[in-house]
Amino acid sequence: MPELANDLGLSKKITDVKASGIRIFDNKVSAIPGIIKLTLGEPDMNTPEHVKQAAIKSIADNDSHYAPQKGKLELRKAISKYLKKITGIEYDPETEIVVTVGATEAINATLFAITNPGDKVAIPTPVFSLYWPVATLADADYVLMNTAEDGFKLTPKKLEETIKENPTIKAIILNYPTNPTGVEYSEDEIKALAKVIKDNHLYVITDEIYSTLTYGVKHFSIASLIPERAIYISGLSKSHAMTGYRLGYVAGPAKIMAEIGKVHGLMVTTTTDSSQAAAIEALEHGLDDPEKYREVYEKRRDYVLKELAEMGMQAVKPEGAFYIFAKIPAKYGKDDMKFALDLAFKEKVGITPGSAFGPGGEGHIRLSYASSDENLHEAMKRMKKFLQEDE
Repeated sequence: MPELANDLGLSKKITDVKASGIRIFDNKVSAIPGIIKLTLGEPDMNTPEHVKQAAIKSIADNDSHYAPQKGKLELRKAISKYLKKITGIEYDPETEIVVTVGATEAINATLFAITNPGDKVAIPTPVFSLYWPVATLADADYVLMNTAEDGFKLTPKKLEETIKENPTIKAIILNYPTNPTGVEYSEDEIKALAKVIKDNHLYVITDEIYSTLTYGVKHFSIASLIPERAIYISGLSKSHAMTGYRLGYVAGPAKIMAEIGKVHGLMVTTTTDSSQAAAIEALEHGLDDPEKYREVYEKRRDYVLKELAEMGMQAVKPEGAFYIFAKIPAKYGKDDMKFALDLAFKEKVGITPGSAFGPGGEGHIRLSYASSDENLHEAMKRMKKFLQEDE
């Protein structure tokens, strides 16, 4: 292969953006023979059989032509019906919903559609490390709000202070239940944040991809309070173990959605037909499927929390998603990268350094319990051995 000519240069904006810290670390440890990886947010369950069969039938029926750019109308109607059930909002499937290539593309299309150079996006951290690089690509600035001292939750006070210090904030991104901590917001907490957002005339981009996976608490969407300011993002990757299908969606007011749909069309044209057929089946006949997964995850969560406590590791008790965010031993200080690398190379357990998730994540690790019981039991055994030998 020829070398690229180096006299023309590349996009500085792209070269300055760092790749996902989660993926960078995962790539570092994936080649270790025999490693148990608890690094990625990847359900170990299989997609429900009836959903798979819908995708297979779509292919067999030669459903292989361009779908409508915003997604098949049948799917948009199914999404509308589902969102009416969980948020109380009746989104118009014709003008207020766009089907995307996963929630990731929905986030990209949204930020490209609503921001101008100089606009700021406020992001509570620690959080999934996609949001601020995408803001940069969209020519927006961002401000990261460290929530570590408030139980990893954004408070109205912190949001108000951030807005006061950054008058060009245009939107806030909320992700809850939150990756990486698993914290969930109560209805009262969401109402208090919604008031600040409304009073300050901001958009809220609400990423609720984990909303079906909560434990002992009821999820409450901020979109139900301020639908005129909310851009709702979700998908079927986590709820139906469909990460590889790349099926997400975004819903909001028609005027915003027209622009998001335009960006979506320019980015990907449309979403895969067979994935959309699977999503229709999941939403029309598989709304109870996530409950089976939720029960398994809750048992795993409780097991891992108990094991970590016995090792002397403090952890946030997740009320949603499938991650545990734990403090590393004091001898490592805040060097979560060293702890994670030592654990990976010495005892072959892969977990993600907390610093990959922004301010407030330092000195922690994220462990995904979306892995088999066998893997989790062996990983806890190895972690226990590592900590005993590391004393």
